[in-house]
Amino acid sequence: MSDVTSPEGLDLDAVGPWLAARGLVEVAPVAARRLAGGLSNVTYLVTQGDRELVIRRPPLGHVMPTAHDMGREFTVLSGVTRGGFPAPAPLAYCDDDSVIGAKFLVMEYVAGRIISSDAAAADLTAADASDLSAALVDVLADLHSIDARVVGLADLGRPDGFLGRQVKRWAGQWELSKTRELPAIDQLLTWLDERVASLPADLPWSIVHGDYRLDNAIVDPVEPRIRAVLDWEMATLGDPLMDLATMLVYWSRPGDELRHQIRFAAFVTDRDGFWERDALVERYAERSGIDVGHLDVCIVLSGLKLAVIMESIRKRTLAGQQLGADTSLADGMAMATDALAEMGLAVASGGGVDALSR
Repeated sequence: MSDVTSPEGLDLDAVGPWLAARGLVEVAPVAARRLAGGLSNVTYLVTQGDRELVIRRPPLGHVMPTAHDMGREFTVLSGVTRGGFPAPAPLAYCDDDSVIGAKFLVMEYVAGRIISSDAAAADLTAADASDLSAALVDVLADLHSIDARVVGLADLGRPDGFLGRQVKRWAGQWELSKTRELPAIDQLLTWLDERVASLPADLPWSIVHGDYRLDNAIVDPVEPRIRAVLDWEMATLGDPLMDLATMLVYWSRPGDELRHQIRFAAFVTDRDGFWERDALVERYAERSGIDVGHLDVCIVLSGLKLAVIMESIRKRTLAGQQLGADTSLADGMAMATDALAEMGLAVASGGGVDALSR
């Protein structure tokens, strides 16, 4: 047994030899600390001398079915990095639950900054903020231009009927995750069923990240550019506008009342220089060449999906199973779920992208 303290959820006495057997560290104790940020998968920085690795594992508590798939994330990272996309290189995958109590993946550590709070964005100039806005959209368009078949990801998902399956999936996840009844969610599901059924069958498809936003990117410490995109556990093949919609829902601007009730990355893009949402949409349409005519459907679906995730975090928190959380988080997650549902209803009522600023 080593004298190095293991962070919760990662047994260093077990993981050290596992890493050493694969040539990722020497046969000696390793140290680790949990990296801040995120309330879903748990991420650790593992060190040994100058060697730095990242380990990701699922959360310790309530886990939604099909979520937090480490093997899937490893496969996706392998594919997108093969295609030259900026993401951490995957190094190893453990499918043996007995090592640390869950499957986990190992990937390279990419140095940089995570802009996940207003304080983290404090030193950005207006020009930096504008350049980052453009970079975030351009990197997303680059992802959607990758041919999944060329990079070995042709079997990642089934593009046909993607949106309909997503509505069904998140309706089911809501039933498993909800801690209370919320009529607004039922209204959104009814609206989505009707609108998705009316869409053309041959919509464009691409690799979809599934949780694309500024604080899921590593920004260069000096220049306003993206060094790597993180958190690929929900990646699939499907409608590329879902990624754009997610980015728009997380985006914030001064005067956004509902968005500011969601604790994740609140106020980050309020600063001078960050683009308005309609400018982001225009840039994406120009850069990708993809028709954004059904973006409202994707925004409502993205808001619903995020509301379910917030509710799932609330459920874990109430059960005492959310690492690093106190009981106040449960109230914050309830407020976020309610706000996301209201944002979805505002868009569904015909408000479009502009309704996100309510």
